Amino acid sequence: MFRNQYDSDTTVWSPQGRLFQVEYAMEAVKQGAATVGLKSADFAALIALCRNTKDTDTLQRKIMPVDSHVGMSIAGLTADARQVCQYMRTECMAFRHSYDSEFPVRRLVANLGNKMQATTQRYDRRPYGVGMLVAGYDEQGPHIYQVMPTANVFSCKAMAIGSRSQSARTYLERNMESFETCGRDELICHGIQAIRGSLGHGDTENLTINVAIVGKGEPFKIFTDAENQTYLNMVKDLEPPLLGEQDALSENGMSEDDLMGQEPSGSGMPANSANDVDTNASTGGHEAR
Repeated sequence: MFRNQYDSDTTVWSPQGRLFQVEYAMEAVKQGAATVGLKSADFAALIALCRNTKDTDTLQRKIMPVDSHVGMSIAGLTADARQVCQYMRTECMAFRHSYDSEFPVRRLVANLGNKMQATTQRYDRRPYGVGMLVAGYDEQGPHIYQVMPTANVFSCKAMAIGSRSQSARTYLERNMESFETCGRDELICHGIQAIRGSLGHGDTENLTINVAIVGKGEPFKIFTDAENQTYLNMVKDLEPPLLGEQDALSENGMSEDDLMGQEPSGSGMPANSANDVDTNASTGGHEAR
């Protein structure tokens, strides 16, 4: 049997028990520009690669503000990301109007997971073709959440998604123990070092990124181009990452995008209950469920 006999909508299962529409949405995430999220004891940072639009020669911004205490970076379809971001903004605004306080980040991503889950179960809808790293800060401290089209939601210490993101995840895993005590600038530099690994050897000089930070006493802020360049120059003065060793790992059968969900190892949290237990930054070899 051919695949196109079973990919008409998300309620049609193949004989192997696969939902091809969901897999197509995951493929859109894997084709998107890489993005990295990581947190320390007081801050959560997002770093995303920017690609030039061929027709207009403008940068595609990959970080979107949601509220004063939360924002997200994306990999995948920007149009779907805008719709999801608008939903999150509406939720935060309604909660602030009702309770005069900030929406807890854990509850926000749990609601988002429920919304994305519905699109994988109805024949008249399609899954959102976008993966997100949500960074926020509330009474519980800083948060990094990974949200995928499969509606899996994971709380992470650090994570990278998008094209060739395995090298970035390898860097994050090796340095994860030091993130907890990092200051604001040091945390951002670690994120830039990680995302440089996803470019390989030849493109690190032409790196164009978006950076955002949120944390204790600091609302969610997207840096300007000048501030981004300042941190790039700061990273260039540091020791470069071990790109050769990371690329070798990727080439030896552990490719960056052969993982369907790209979720942290050891995590089995259902989509509708975003457990607030930190998980590792690496992905062992689990497929999205």
